[in-house]
Amino acid sequence: MTAKTRTDVFSAEKRSDVMRAVKGKDTAPEITLRKKLFALGFRYRLNVKTLPGKPDIVMPKHRTIIFVHGCFWHGHACKRGRRQPKQNADYWREKIARNKQRDKANAAALKKLGWRVVTVWECELKSVDPAGLVTGEN
Repeated sequence: MTAKTRTDVFSAEKRSDVMRAVKGKDTAPEITLRKKLFALGFRYRLNVKTLPGKPDIVMPKHRTIIFVHGCFWHGHACKRGRRQPKQNADYWREKIARNKQRDKANAAALKKLGWRVVTVWECELKSVDPAGLVTGEN
């Protein structure tokens, strides 16, 4: 791609570095929710590799799994989740569709194993009731 047709503000190398820095665990939304849960006395495990989808928060005592999803990365219906990238749009549409499909399959597998699966969206964090997530009242 020539400099004339490139609309990204970063070089390809810099863009690669930026994308590589995107976290898969211990994200700010995850940490925010974990702090709220811990303050309420709930205890949990993190990123359990033996469970489908390596859930963000696992609460064995309550048989509850919590996924904390970024709105853009998992295709939420909010403003941020509906935003369409201008660069490499086909790739991102397909990537987000695969993420959504994978999320659905992981949730179904976990439910089949007897877990209650809760998804918390990044945009909902400020208004979510952490205790309600665990008890099912949310």
